Amino acid sequence: MADTDRKRGVKLTLFTLDEANRTALEIAPELEAVVMAGREAARVQSRIDVLELAIAGANPDNPDVQELKTLAMRRSALADRLQHGIARIHRYGCVVKDLGQGLVDFYSLNGDRLIFLCWKLGEPEVAHWHALDGGFASRRPVPRGDAA
Repeated sequence: MADTDRKRGVKLTLFTLDEANRTALEIAPELEAVVMAGREAARVQSRIDVLELAIAGANPDNPDVQELKTLAMRRSALADRLQHGIARIHRYGCVVKDLGQGLVDFYSLNGDRLIFLCWKLGEPEVAHWHALDGGFASRRPVPRGDAA
């Protein structure tokens, strides 16, 4: 992986296709755990939203009030898990683009053009790319034999 200086002294990790594939394999377990934590956080938040409406003015001894406290602690723990998991993935030099779908992009070069190699959790390999200003909908297959 080559590091290149960008404006403001930020380091950018550039991946070859092989490096992106190796990294995708390494980060897959962490990404899967973070995706699952994100789904659980959404479920917890939905239940919190319902309870907050239901317990307006309720006695602190009310079981729903107690459940809300427990869920608030769980939400906080999940938020920490998400933050730390995403940070661990970003330390590899790739970028989590969509936690819900498990999308990760890897900076790469196509000739002299900076692009993203694009991978989705569950795909067997990194096999797509898109422009930096593009996204999942604009990704295209990496041509075989390309050294991207």
